[in-house]
Amino acid sequence: MTANQIMADLKSLGSDSIKKILLKHGVREPFFGVKIEHLKTIQKQIKKDYTLAKELYATGNADAMYLAGLIADDEKMTKADLQGWVKQALSANILEYTVPWVAAGSPHGYELALQWIDSPEDRIAVAGWSTLSHLVALLPDEDLDLPKLKSLIARIVASIHSAGNRVRYTMNGFLISVGSYVAPLTADALAAAKKIGPVSVDMNGTACLVPDVAEYIQKVKAKGTLGKKKKTVKC
Repeated sequence: MTANQIMADLKSLGSDSIKKILLKHGVREPFFGVKIEHLKTIQKQIKKDYTLAKELYATGNADAMYLAGLIADDEKMTKADLQGWVKQALSANILEYTVPWVAAGSPHGYELALQWIDSPEDRIAVAGWSTLSHLVALLPDEDLDLPKLKSLIARIVASIHSAGNRVRYTMNGFLISVGSYVAPLTADALAAAKKIGPVSVDMNGTACLVPDVAEYIQKVKAKGTLGKKKKTVKC
């Protein structure tokens, strides 16, 4: 399948009702409003394709960019590729999921995530915190810099309430991810959540809620899956 063929398919699969929903959730034009299930059907046909993923992402169409993340060959992605992707991303789903998924699966995710969280642009910082959340869910604890992660937890305690709207949301997500997937830091994440208290995020009138860190981690613990890593973060 070529990029042009896929774009034609995406256009035919678009839905105005899905567009309205996605617009409320921070997806930016241009896009057709394609359901994730349809994107996954195309993903199954392609599997992985580094070049095609880059071509689709370069269209700037949010549906195509999301699909690009699903089919990207993460290990082949260069620093320049990932920097280009994060700079081009405008939609919330691309910044919080697509780019972080691919970055976390690449050899450059940790280095870039630490750069991105220091960005003065909230959208870049969002991608950084999301990438870190995915990295701790994927990598064995022995491959993680636990002292650095502890320092990031402390940073969140000190700055989350003054951070930008979606930065607050992704910082909260990082605490959940560390507490759920890095057992040696579960107590640190819970202590941080207690110090922070409720996290307020403007969800743009949607029914979405900010997950409670302590409640989420306790549910994971109750399931007996605390510290169990993911095989993939793409969905």
